[in-house]
Amino acid sequence: MGVSGAGDRAPPTEVAAALIDRRGVVTGLSRAAEDLLEQRAADVLGRSVLRLLAEPSSADPTGGLPDTGEISLLRGSGGTITVCYRAERLRSPEPTLILAAPADRVSEAQGDGALSRALLGQDSIGFVLRDTDLAVVQANVRHGAFAGPGLPQGSRLADVMHPADAADVEVALRGVLETGVPLVASEQRVRSARPPRGDWSLSVSAVRTEDTRGRPTGVAVLFTDATEHWEAERRRELRHRASADVGGTLDASTTAEEIVDTLVPDFADLAWVDLADAVLKGDEPPKTFGGGDLHLRRAAGRVAHGPWPAGMLRFGEPVPPFPDLPMIRDLQEGRTIVTDRATLERGLADPAHVRLAAPDGGHSMIVAPLFARGLVLGAVVAWRIDRTEPFDEEDAALFTEIAAHAALGVDNARRYTREQRAAAALQQRLLPQTHTSTRVMETAGAYLPAGGGAEIGGDWFDAIELPSLRTALVVGDVTGHGLHAAATMGRLRTAVQTLADLELSPDELLAHLDDLVTRLAGEADPAHRDMVGATCLVAVHDPVTGRCTMAAAGHPPPILAVADDRAVPVVVRPGPPLGVGGLPFETTDVDLPPGSIMALYTDGLLHRYGPDIDSSTRDLATRLTELRRQEDSLPALAQALMNEAGGPPQPDDAALLLARTSALEADAVACWDFPADPAAVASARAAVAGKLAEWGLEEQAFATELIVSELVTNAVRYAGGPVGLRLIRVDVLLCEVTDPSNTQPRMRRARTTDEGGRGLFLVAQLSRRWGSRYGVSGKTIWAEQELSG
Repeated sequence: MGVSGAGDRAPPTEVAAALIDRRGVVTGLSRAAEDLLEQRAADVLGRSVLRLLAEPSSADPTGGLPDTGEISLLRGSGGTITVCYRAERLRSPEPTLILAAPADRVSEAQGDGALSRALLGQDSIGFVLRDTDLAVVQANVRHGAFAGPGLPQGSRLADVMHPADAADVEVALRGVLETGVPLVASEQRVRSARPPRGDWSLSVSAVRTEDTRGRPTGVAVLFTDATEHWEAERRRELRHRASADVGGTLDASTTAEEIVDTLVPDFADLAWVDLADAVLKGDEPPKTFGGGDLHLRRAAGRVAHGPWPAGMLRFGEPVPPFPDLPMIRDLQEGRTIVTDRATLERGLADPAHVRLAAPDGGHSMIVAPLFARGLVLGAVVAWRIDRTEPFDEEDAALFTEIAAHAALGVDNARRYTREQRAAAALQQRLLPQTHTSTRVMETAGAYLPAGGGAEIGGDWFDAIELPSLRTALVVGDVTGHGLHAAATMGRLRTAVQTLADLELSPDELLAHLDDLVTRLAGEADPAHRDMVGATCLVAVHDPVTGRCTMAAAGHPPPILAVADDRAVPVVVRPGPPLGVGGLPFETTDVDLPPGSIMALYTDGLLHRYGPDIDSSTRDLATRLTELRRQEDSLPALAQALMNEAGGPPQPDDAALLLARTSALEADAVACWDFPADPAAVASARAAVAGKLAEWGLEEQAFATELIVSELVTNAVRYAGGPVGLRLIRVDVLLCEVTDPSNTQPRMRRARTTDEGGRGLFLVAQLSRRWGSRYGVSGKTIWAEQELSG
């Protein structure tokens, strides 16, 4: 990554500063003194200088003339150092201000008048403030950026720094005056009051001055220009915070917000992040070169003070096409750009583009691409508005480093989004439609993915329409998360639908499903075999009898709300989870009157209601009781139950299936029983013809009588009696014949010379579909016809 447009800054000469009392004890020590002299050497320097000042030849009755010299000091860690010093006795008997610098640096840096200019004209200003109004009594050393040739008596802090900053410093100094607690190397960010203007990081040291009776007379203050030091500290802190705070989530928009939060206000006054549209969707951005449509969108932004500037792009808005500029090409090649407002205005030329790219008052801009794996994922832009110093080369290097780290976070979030989107799309395609409605049952399902960065899970629900108006309700939970769980869920759901079409009872269906899970575990990698498993609940509702038969494989029981009664969990005899094997699954029968609501769910929903399964089940039942009285729409009720499950994001997904039963018309079902007598066939035909005439379905009589004749004849001939006959009229006409035999009927393809074997073939031709199912004893053969008209 390159850097263009940054300037250079020469390092200043190190100057140590100390405040010493009349005994030579150092009461204030700048950070440079700590690094250069160490405390022990500083004490030696203080006592030595006091002895020099006490000599008559050096004494000054006015107390305002400095004394200078050189002295060799023993470092606390060993070795010696020769320093040049300048001592200034303040008007009060104490303290004394001392500035010191390495002798070799002074001589190398200055030439004629080296000592005076090196020590007086470098990085410090010291002066004494009166007790009454904190005005300057005597100024000793000053930085050239603060004032002219000198600070006259009566000057105030506002003559040195911006009035707002001076007020903050005055509060700190009055605290020293009132408490007597010295202020040592406290950082203050201030603005200069006079040209050349600039922002400075000052290290402020202050001690209270007292007369011979110990009464406070004022405050002796030392301001050391610690801009370079604090800037280095600030950059280290900013670098650390960026590495710790940016990229902690797998969401590109959140990562963009973390970037601007890191930059503002410590690095810039305003910053924003633009991301490629494709990145927000999890795709790779197109490789573009030059101007035009950059396919970027404003993802995040922050300003240090006030609202987001009017006229600039709002969050979520697309970045308009830009002209083909060298700056654009530099960014696309991965280089960081530092420029000023005038240069930007000349390059863009169009005032409309300038308003979008430059805030009012912004004078210095830095732009870095979010460059990762050869792709430009977006750009980070920062402006300085209130801070007067422009971005420099060190700022550009730091900004480039932060952008490079952020780009990795954005790319990780993009790739995660792509994987999540693919997995979520797979799971959504594997789940059924959320709302179904038949003549006898309405169902509504809801799915809630896992939160907190967890992957998708294997929870599913299903409502399968079965022959004879029956409905199979299924809910299951596959062990684990991720694509393998979603794929396993899809295989199990397909298997359940296939087994349900065979019209197996719930316990038999679960037994076959258990065998399938065991086989899938055997096919898995040995290290992951223990992770292949699932829980499942299957319930089959028969609207004619009004009963529901259910069986569970390690799954929580359903919750049933009958009419206006309170919802309660159904007592189910649960079997082991699928894949464990060894124990049979047992069925439970419950009555479901019309208008009843039954809720089937996974344990992920219970975890959202509380950590304890039993109490969570009761809470869910209570909420179902309350919400069903407020909400008539079943899909809205399902969503409300999901929304009620608040709290922090859970690492497990959740599925919910609600089923509400409806009543058949009073005369929609007709039943007869016949003995195992060939003469019963004629009676059955007559009974069916009479009922169809009563229903006004005379046009269906011929086909229905033929179907009944064939099915009853086969039952009498091959199964014996009694033979049950049932007609059900809804939007289709169902004909069912029940006999005590367990022999499965099989349709034959009779040849032209065969005398028999055409009965079931005729039934198949005259009906829309037909089939058979086993009962507790015997079987039922059914045929379904479309109603004419």
